[in-house]
This record gives sequence, structure tokens and C-alpha cells, in this order.
Amino acid sequence: MATTLRDVAKLAGVSFRTVSNVVNGYAPVSDSTRAKVEAAIEELGYQPNHMARTLRLGRSNMLGLAVPRLAEGYFAELASEIIDVARERGYVVLTEQTGNTRALELDALRGARRQLTDGLIIAPVVLSSEDVEQFETERPVVVLGENVFSPRLDHVTMRNVAAARAATEHLLQLGHRRIAAIGSTEPGAPSVGTAVLRLQGYREALHGHGLEVDEALVRRVGQWGREDGARAVRELLDGSVDFSAVLAVTDMLAMGAAHELEASGLRVPEDVSVIGFDDLTEGQYTAPPLTTVDAGRRSIAEVAVTRLVDRIERPGGPPLFYEADFRIVERQSTARRRDA
Repeated sequence: MATTLRDVAKLAGVSFRTVSNVVNGYAPVSDSTRAKVEAAIEELGYQPNHMARTLRLGRSNMLGLAVPRLAEGYFAELASEIIDVARERGYVVLTEQTGNTRALELDALRGARRQLTDGLIIAPVVLSSEDVEQFETERPVVVLGENVFSPRLDHVTMRNVAAARAATEHLLQLGHRRIAAIGSTEPGAPSVGTAVLRLQGYREALHGHGLEVDEALVRRVGQWGREDGARAVRELLDGSVDFSAVLAVTDMLAMGAAHELEASGLRVPEDVSVIGFDDLTEGQYTAPPLTTVDAGRRSIAEVAVTRLVDRIERPGGPPLFYEADFRIVERQSTARRRDA
């Protein structure tokens, strides 16, 4: 016969309501009482009846997460962070890929799967601020990223312009003046909002040092994978474009760029410095380890999950707009220009 809350209450020497408060998080419970209840739960092997709880509360304790592509390192690591934070709050995460398509982003917002989850965290790259009404659904939504801005929505993002400006400043302080920027995209392409903001920071940093932007140094890419970074560097080298440093708008692009430089006989950082953006775990183990921008991924995950859970459990209140802070993570892929 399955163990019940009343069995736990009897063994712990507390009331049924106290056990219920501990299990469901309804009300504050003293540490000593919580410890007794948790010890009784462990001894009896009590397993909560999640289906009954769902029916009782009208909630599934599941959150939706919609990101463009999990193959992109940033979104893979962000998803992992969100899953960890959600678990700490008693929620599980149903994750899906929208594939940089409008149809799948809309499906994530309004499709039948929304009935399985209590709320949604979404990082749109095709939908824009013109589509704000699509985000105003019955169940709460938290928006990530740079493509949708509205004072009517809860929005968690990063300081793209300031962070990219700081990354470029890092290279300028090392004496670099011919800095290639990899990651510009055609208007309307996926992640165009992010790319525009990061390239804006690059341009602002150069202008702040009295330098004109040489458009030959700004390289467009189709996507943000390693192969795209390698291709951009190959185009620079084949075009005999002079540069001593590379700012890549993602770590994946930076890794591809560094690989192509080394394959072409150029040493990183002795001949060309490379800085990325995202602080992916993999960047710690490249050769050399990658200098990058930590744009506050953990903070983004914590704030997004906390906001969504608050909306689910305590509806109401004004929309939140949050920009995570950033820091430059200096490793061995950047160095002072040799002739500086």
C-alpha cells in the first residue's frame, strides 16, 4: 500500500497540514520541522502524487522553453542553466527548437503544447516587435533576446552594445587598430537583432578612439557556427585584408576563426588576437583558451525562470525588463600587438 501524507505526519510527529506545506511549498516551515518531515519522507519512501497535485492546483509544474537551435553552443548551455534553475523551483522544462522559423515560433507560443505547460520562456529570432500581440497569451510568457521589445512583455536580455564595445576596447588597449568583426548578417536573417547590436558596440569603440570603420573588415555570415567563422577568416585572407585581431560575435564563430588562422600558418595570439562572445565552456579548452565575453547567461536563466514562476504562482504586477551585466573573461587568445 502506498505511503500517504498522513503516514509521514504520524512518523514525524507533526500535523497533516504541516507535511502538506513542506511537500507543496505552501507556507514557511521552520528548519527543524522541515528536517523532521524530510527524514520521515525518506524513511517511508513517500512519493508525491504529481497527477493529483496537478488536478488540484490546475498546474502541471512544467515550463516550456523555445530556442532557435540547441546545436548553437549558447542556447545549449542556456537551456541547461534554465533546467537547473527550474528544478530548484520544483519545475521541469519541456524544450523545443524553433529552427529560426516564424511558423515554429508561433507554434511555440500558441500551439497545442502550450496546454501542457504553465508558462513559456522563448528566444525569438524571426518574430519581431510588430508581433507583440502573439506573445500576449493566456499563460505567462518571458521573452529572451533582442528581436522583440515591448513595455507590455516580461523581457530578459543582455547588454549587447556595451559588452561588444568593451570587447573591442580590450583589443584596442592591446594596441590593435585593424580589428576584423565577424558576425554581421543580412537584414532579416536569423539573429539580426543581436548582430546589429554587437556590431554597433564594435563601431562605437572604434569611433571613440578616432578610428574609422573599414567595411572590408566587417564580415557577413549565414549562420553562427564554427564553419561560418572559418569561412569569414578565409575570405579576409584571400582578399589580402590587413588585420591583427578578430572580434567574433559568438564563441562558435571565434573558434572557427582561430582554427582557420592556425590552419593558414598564423599563430593565435602571436600574429592575430581573437575574442569571442558567450563564454561557452568549450572555450576554456581550445588551444589557446578563448578570451570572451561572459554576458550573464546564469543571471539570465535565474531571472527568466524566477519571473515566469512568479507569474504562474502570483499573477499580476507590471512587466519586467532586465539586462544582465557582463564581464570580459581574459584568457590566452588575445595579446598585445607585436609592433605596438
